[in-house]
Amino acid sequence: MAAVLEPRAERSPVRPAEVALLVSVFVVAACGLLYELAAGALASYLLGDSVLQFSTVIGCYLFAMGVGSYLSRFIDHQLIAHFLRIELLVGLIGGLMPAALFALFNLAPGSFRLALYSMVLVIGTLVGLEIPLVMRILKRQFSESWQLKDLVSQVLTFDYLGALAVSVAFPLLLVPHLGLIRTGAVFGLLNAGVALWALWLFRAELRRLAAHAVACVATLLILLAAVTGADRISSWAEDRFYEDNVIHVESSAWQRIVVTSGSTGLRLFLNGNLQFHSRDEYRYHESLVHPAMLAHGAPRRVLVLGGGDGLAVREVLRYPSVEAVTLVELDPQMTRLFSEQPLLRELNADALHSPRLRIVHADAFKWLETSDELFDVVIVDFPDPTNYSIGKLYTTSFYKLLDHHLSAGGFAAIQSTSPLLARRSYWTVVQTIEAVGLSTAPYHAHVPSFGEWGFIIASRRPFVMPAAPRELPAGLRFLSLDGLPALFQFPTDMARVPTDINRLSNQVLVQTFEQEWGRVHE
Repeated sequence: MAAVLEPRAERSPVRPAEVALLVSVFVVAACGLLYELAAGALASYLLGDSVLQFSTVIGCYLFAMGVGSYLSRFIDHQLIAHFLRIELLVGLIGGLMPAALFALFNLAPGSFRLALYSMVLVIGTLVGLEIPLVMRILKRQFSESWQLKDLVSQVLTFDYLGALAVSVAFPLLLVPHLGLIRTGAVFGLLNAGVALWALWLFRAELRRLAAHAVACVATLLILLAAVTGADRISSWAEDRFYEDNVIHVESSAWQRIVVTSGSTGLRLFLNGNLQFHSRDEYRYHESLVHPAMLAHGAPRRVLVLGGGDGLAVREVLRYPSVEAVTLVELDPQMTRLFSEQPLLRELNADALHSPRLRIVHADAFKWLETSDELFDVVIVDFPDPTNYSIGKLYTTSFYKLLDHHLSAGGFAAIQSTSPLLARRSYWTVVQTIEAVGLSTAPYHAHVPSFGEWGFIIASRRPFVMPAAPRELPAGLRFLSLDGLPALFQFPTDMARVPTDINRLSNQVLVQTFEQEWGRVHE
């Protein structure tokens, strides 16, 4: 006799309230990850070393989420009321976190780390409570239409989709267009909006409905005030952080760009670190560019890596023999700013508009891997190795790529931090370049805004000190042929010391740099 199969129970149609709850999962997941990314970005901007800051922030945040998930087991009653309160707290604390941390860094910088990680732990714990509560609300309210496996699958799907959406939007859309302070406040409003929706949907089940309504309205008003006042908050924080008046500020996908103006001139800051002062930048850029250009004699094709401000390109273009310059800059917002802002265009002598210049917006490491072009001179003007993403540009892997792009008689000039304040870091760069078979000629110059600063010429043939009849271009304010030999002499306190080789597999330079500059700022 054939077995009689019981008909499979059909799932009831999805109700609008169920859809709304699942959408709320998407929203709270997006908001939770946004606050995590905002904390990591703030730590990177203000403390440096983005890899370390993001790693520690994410670790603390995930730990706190685990704590929150565990604590959710002790909430047995009034699930909706608890969920509503948690949403308001997450929205208020997370939404105001960027503004609060910016203010604290200026008013009490010694308390910044404690406040940062305290907020990360609190927000992470609250976010850890959210999803378990949503799952339990869905199960209790709609138990007849949900099986456990369907419930878990649906909730986690929307959770991960929310995280994906904000992880893509944060660097590409939110921070560049809204800034960190306004972005935090906007997502705080989303959390408060979820709480307001829960208040309306479950109004019949909530005790003290009026008190919850007042809390929702108050939170929304506070966050709306933060959204509308974000520019004022940002301006106040920036003005207190920098000595001079801030005349331009923007955030790109890679960095925060700030230009200030004062009685002594213009300054450029990237992620809070001074990049140049118009009062003495000529000392730095003349020292970086001209020794290598003179060593070659008549360079025709020149590559500039980094230097999106156009100041190194300005010096290169002084040579009539130069037919083509290629500038590889990661951040298009840097080249746009320095090709459009009148004061900055005046500073770089409109170098970024030269018909001899080609601008490529790309990661220098990847571009060197894919390009087959050769150059007579390569100018390497990267930021200091404050983190591992920049540190890779100081490794044997990078210098091998650089070697492949030098013509037979080509020279590369590399900025290499201070041989006085970061002595071991400087000579680590020298040792690393020599490890790939290139000859080096270390030298240094005094730049008042930075102190004693180091450079290195790298080539396949030994560097020979330029002499007459070669001449420097007209209009230089620092370098002269007579003074050039002195740059290659190192006093005892800057003389060479034994160091390790910086490789991708160890990144010892980043660790050494952090130790040496950390002592300087103590």
